[in-house]
Amino acid sequence: MKKLIIAISLLVYLPMHAQMQDSFARKEKKMQWFKDAKLGIFIHWGLYAVDGIDESWSFFNGYISHKDYLKQTKGFSAKKYDPQAWVQLIMESGARYSVITSKHHDGFALWDTKFGQLNAVKGSAAKKDVLTPFVNELRENQLKVGIYYSLPDWSYEDYTHFTRDSIRYKIEEEPNRWKKFLNYYQGQLKELSENYNPDLYWFDGDWEHNSKEWEAPKVRQMLLDKNPNTILNSRLRDQGDYATPEQGMPITKPKSKFWELCMTMNNSWGFQKNDIDYKTTGQIIGIFSDVIANGGNLLLDIGPKADGTIPKEQVDILKGLGRWTNKHQEAIYGTVAGIPKEHFYGPTTLSKDRSILYLFVKGNPKGEVVVRGLKNKINRIWVVGQGSKLSHKVVGKVYWSHYPGITYINVPDHVLDEEMTVLALLLDGKVDLYREDGAVIESN
Repeated sequence: MKKLIIAISLLVYLPMHAQMQDSFARKEKKMQWFKDAKLGIFIHWGLYAVDGIDESWSFFNGYISHKDYLKQTKGFSAKKYDPQAWVQLIMESGARYSVITSKHHDGFALWDTKFGQLNAVKGSAAKKDVLTPFVNELRENQLKVGIYYSLPDWSYEDYTHFTRDSIRYKIEEEPNRWKKFLNYYQGQLKELSENYNPDLYWFDGDWEHNSKEWEAPKVRQMLLDKNPNTILNSRLRDQGDYATPEQGMPITKPKSKFWELCMTMNNSWGFQKNDIDYKTTGQIIGIFSDVIANGGNLLLDIGPKADGTIPKEQVDILKGLGRWTNKHQEAIYGTVAGIPKEHFYGPTTLSKDRSILYLFVKGNPKGEVVVRGLKNKINRIWVVGQGSKLSHKVVGKVYWSHYPGITYINVPDHVLDEEMTVLALLLDGKVDLYREDGAVIESN
């Protein structure tokens, strides 16, 4: 009987195990481009750019009336909008994908949706679809297409929430109104799916309802039925493929294997004329290097003006970032997370086969940098994007200890990059680190 029970258990377990492995392999395959891309450009563009106020939140939080907020439709002209120039700038930055706000919480849609009148074609001075030409340009230039979509729609009369202190209704009291909204938002998503077939969906606002109320599993399946390889971020409740920390670089590495930090250049997502508190290009490069050193992506935001032009400060930052990413491509794209900080003081990445270690050197190291606990023999060291071969010396290696010593790398001033220098260490095999406590001398 015991043998029979074991045999039956194996018959049940093995197919389930094989199915799980197959599912894991399929996810790994579809996520590979995302993991290799490292850098994306986020675009927040909508009515809020007209007066330069907080997107959607300005009326939700009572800083302006909803009626006055919607008056911005008259100023959303997009008269200087040049999607080709946008994409060229995105490519110059070194980004491999872009995510654009097709509709924020205010309900204003950038495409000619059949659901409602609040969109760029029927309800703004632009009187044209501004989403389609941008998506087409991304496709034309082999960049991956990401579409941001807000689950809530605070302007829609049959959505539950309106402002922070005003709720239209509760679902349990008016289920038919909620059903009407579900048909509305899922209808819009079906349009986006059929019209653009995005590589990535970037959902937002899921905190206002639970998974069952959003019908999140149904939505995920609908999108995957159209494109099994499409990727969903973590803001569709329990249905996401990757984590999306926001603004602050995580202090510890996120638990999710796939993750992306979304971050503004200043303190605003959309265009705000009064917000001139921009990060420097060097600061953004520093954050970016920390992100990829921990195996993540950076989704860096820009906020175009209502006429479609991109603020000069944002253009300059993207160009400066692009100079650095273009020079250091080999240490960025397609790499994996680097070594722990106790081995090197700065960010690091590794080639996919883990045989090349890249060191990101911030500032001027005053002649040398130090790597601790590296067991590998170093076959060659060079300056990425500059080519100089560098010398090194191992100090503290003694015959009686397993400790591999300390590696000192000579870095002369003339090889330094103006923002951040990257060194490549070609190892004699996969990186191997000494992770034990120091040994005690018992005798000589």
